[in-house]
This record gives sequence, structure tokens and C-alpha cells, in this order.
Amino acid sequence: MTHPIVLSMVEPSQVGEARRRAASLATQLGFSEVEQGKVGIVVTEIANNLIKHAQEGALLLRSLERQGVAGLEILSLDRGPGMRDVSECLRDGFSTGGTSGTGLGAIQRLSDQFEVYSASPEGTAIFCRLWAGSACPVYAAGELEIGVVCLPMQGEEVSGDAYCSQFVGDRHLLLIADGLGHGPMAAQASLEAVKVFQEAGDRTPSELMADMHAALRSTRGAAVAIAEVNLQEQRVQYVGVGNIVGSLLATDQPIERSTNMVSHNGTVGCEMRKNQTFTYSWKPKGILIMHSDGLGTKWRLDRYPGLVNQHPSLIAGILYRDFNRGRDDVTVLVAREVN
Repeated sequence: MTHPIVLSMVEPSQVGEARRRAASLATQLGFSEVEQGKVGIVVTEIANNLIKHAQEGALLLRSLERQGVAGLEILSLDRGPGMRDVSECLRDGFSTGGTSGTGLGAIQRLSDQFEVYSASPEGTAIFCRLWAGSACPVYAAGELEIGVVCLPMQGEEVSGDAYCSQFVGDRHLLLIADGLGHGPMAAQASLEAVKVFQEAGDRTPSELMADMHAALRSTRGAAVAIAEVNLQEQRVQYVGVGNIVGSLLATDQPIERSTNMVSHNGTVGCEMRKNQTFTYSWKPKGILIMHSDGLGTKWRLDRYPGLVNQHPSLIAGILYRDFNRGRDDVTVLVAREVN
């Protein structure tokens, strides 16, 4: 679990700070000097675009690790006018800001993974990942690909929310924990849930929840949800206590037919009235979305044409941008089957 660095982009002086923060993170992750240079160019180009074209623009930087390779995820979110034609904006020489027009095309070329989603009047979101070394980790068909935004409430140093994911046998296990309240004491509770989760072994979601309830008794407690996705058996087992939202979407069906998974009232570590696992069908090309109550519940992905086909990080980022309540820690986790 890694919490992103959030950088507001409002004035030109912040571009240099974004570049320095990204370069420092890339150094910590073991990127070579050449790779650090690529990171610097990508962040500078994205930041400049936010300053020139966006309102309420922000950069999120998150460290990654997959198959023993370190990576850096860069997520750009804005409420600007959007792009009329994304493919045209990616073409070198195209510009609406009086520049040479190489910015977006350069970002795409230098990134190991790159996607952009833009709609008017909501704005634009850009996702890119750069990996250390020459090999870019790949996802095989039948795996789950995860995208996450996990941020503290404004004014807090640490988030009381936490998340974790792991692959055990044929099981993809996903966790969100929301510690009661905010700040370090809330973080202590949610991180204790993560600690139990990381030692899952062959325990079921219900057994893990019981273990968390015991482990969190010395903390202020947390809302917790655990999902176990078994793609071979096409099923999801879900257990939730407290106000974590879990939704299953089948992308080959109308979004209105999404399934909201059931959580019981209570607080893990304090009062857990019921520890019950619910089983749901996993549809081909399915998407699982879990989030804490820092995100509003009135989101609908069919409001964003084509977004279900984008990277889970873009989906998580756009939901955060448009439905973040602004008065609580917030976590949005999106998992999508790789086809």
C-alpha cells in the first residue's frame, strides 16, 4: 500500500516543485539517471498543461511494485474545458496554447503505459506509468488490474483510510479499511487491519474479518470490507462491516444493472453485530469498485461514455475528482479483469 503525493497545479512556480518531487521519488525507487530524466519531462509537460488549460488541476504521484520491478504512476486530474479530439491533441505540432505542440505526444512516447480520458464540461484525466529498467511488467489475461486513489482529508498529514490487495492461489483479495475519525489514531486502526490481511493465507473473508475484529480491539476501530474474487469460478465473496461501498459492474450490460454488495452496520474492533459473507457472480469483463465514505455515492459510470474501457487508475481518479466529499479521508479502489 502506497499513498500518493498530491500536488496542486495553479501557478507556474509549482511546475518546478512537481518536477523535483517526482525526481526525488524516482531516485528513491531506483530509477537510473536516464529514467529520472524521462520522469522529469513527463511531469513537467503534464504540469505545464494543467497550468495553461485547466481549472482545479492536480497531479498525483504514486510508487508501484510489480514482479520485482519498481514503477511510478502519474495521474493528472483537471476540471478544464476538455479535449474535443484526443487523437488530434496527441499529434505532434498540434497546440491550442501557442506552444510547439509536442507536450502530450512526448508524454505518450516517454511513458511505458499511457491513457487519456477527456469529456466536456467535466475535464481531462491523464494516466501514465514509468517503470525502472528495460522490462515493463505485464498483466496476463484472467488477472485483475488494480487502480487506487487513497488520500487524507485536507489538513491531515496521514490518511485514516488504508487499502491492500494480494493474489493467493486462484484468489484475488482486496481490502479497504476506514479508521474511525481522522489522523494518526484512525491510521493506526486501518493499518492494523492491513497487517492482518497481509497474513491471509487460506483464510476466508469471514475468517479474516473475525481476526481483524480481535486485532483492532486495542484501537479506535474501523469500517472494513474484504472482497475475494475468483475469476476461474466466476464469483465474488464479500464481507463488509461499516460504511464501505462495494459495487460490481458488468461492462457488457447496462451500467444501471450494477450490483451493490451488502455490508452490515458496526465497527470492526468495537461492535461487530454480524460477520456475514455474501456471494455474487462475476461477469466476464467485470469491474469491482470499492470506496470509503469520503466518496459520495451518487456516481454512475454511464455518465462517462467509454470510461469503463479505460485503466482502473483513470476510473478511480475521475470518481475521486468528481465525487470526493472534501471533508473526510477518501479511498477509491477499482479492479478490472484483464482481457
